[in-house]
Amino acid sequence: MIFDEVKKFYQSYSGKKCVIGYSFRGREIYAFHVGECYGRQFIALYAVHGREWITARLAIKHIKKGIKSGGGWIIPLVNPDGAAISEEREPLWKANARGVDLNCNFDADWGNGRLNTRRRGGENCIGDFPFSEAETIAVRNFTLKVKPYVTLSFHTKGGEIYWEYNGRGDIRGAQIIADCTGYKVRKIYGSCGGYKDWCILKLRIPAYTIECGDDSLSHPIKRLRKLKKCYNVLRNFTEYYGK
Repeated sequence: MIFDEVKKFYQSYSGKKCVIGYSFRGREIYAFHVGECYGRQFIALYAVHGREWITARLAIKHIKKGIKSGGGWIIPLVNPDGAAISEEREPLWKANARGVDLNCNFDADWGNGRLNTRRRGGENCIGDFPFSEAETIAVRNFTLKVKPYVTLSFHTKGGEIYWEYNGRGDIRGAQIIADCTGYKVRKIYGSCGGYKDWCILKLRIPAYTIECGDDSLSHPIKRLRKLKKCYNVLRNFTEYYGK
């Protein structure tokens, strides 16, 4: 189970680390610090959607590789319950254990997405209100505490980078990621309530969503090497962004 992998890595990690909160079913949501502890910090999220649990292994790869400049926090498994559901019985499950899609539950034009629904299920459910879920509350509170200068969200799949929301954003970071991966820089329409959207709209900081892996791949992706184009994203991004 991917949660067990992340937990074991957390227990062995000698750097700065913490538990930022707990999932609906009581699983820890772990955060790992990399780089310098002083100065501006970034936050990187992974496995927000259950079926995208492979990105938690990408997070561990990023932690082991380290960064070249600055410092920040990596949260490998935002949705441990959803990952467990995907691994155990419903492979395409995206939501958390309450049937809420966490990337529709942030306070950024909540409920106005093209595919949004209030019906609980494997995807697209917005929840009862913004930040109705234990997982999004944990991420919100930790983000407000850290006050990052930039955030990155690693998803699968499509080989695309999203950087803009409601006319705001900084394309420079997307171009750095594109140079590293060969992915396309895109704007996305009809989507809201995501972490990137909230960071740009409410916190007024740059934020990026990276859809790792070629679009020809099938969910759930089970082999980390399928995401090899993203191995050096965080390392390269922190070297060049914000200078």
